[in-house]
Amino acid sequence: MPTLFSLFSSFALIGTFTIGGGYAMIPLMEKELVDKHLWLTKEEFLDVMALSQAMPGVFAVNMASSVGYRLRGIAGAVAAVIGNILAPIAIIILLAAFFHYFKDNQIVEAVFKGIRPAVVALIAAPVFNMAKSAKVSWQNFWIPIVAALMIWLLGVSPVLIILCAVIGGLSYSYIKRRRAGA
Repeated sequence: MPTLFSLFSSFALIGTFTIGGGYAMIPLMEKELVDKHLWLTKEEFLDVMALSQAMPGVFAVNMASSVGYRLRGIAGAVAAVIGNILAPIAIIILLAAFFHYFKDNQIVEAVFKGIRPAVVALIAAPVFNMAKSAKVSWQNFWIPIVAALMIWLLGVSPVLIILCAVIGGLSYSYIKRRRAGA
């Protein structure tokens, strides 16, 4: 069982050194929570991540509160959330205070353009790890691709995609069980 300070410091590290927001935090969160401290298994991490995505609010804060609560109750949730948001809030306040001084600076603009590909990579890496953990195979890899294309190109509501996925998954499970029993 982690101490409140270890929860706070782990999430402070995650919040301080992640550029790009919530989804870019996933690799560092997984390394810190699953690999380093062994506070969660990979499966538990995926469950908490799915729950955090489904909850309203900021993903990073949802992850911190869910993990903190799971490990140490309400006090753990508070410690993890404060650790997670402290550095980003301080950085945002500093940037806001001085942004007008360097907003048109070519070097600053170039740095932000250079950071973009790294953020994309930080977000793409956990997608592939989640696909492996979720047992996405060559037989079913097309499902998330088709869903993303339907949302992007055809403007289909994500809610409709999720409902269809639930109905499809339940139907597949029902058919599979009937075949096994027959």
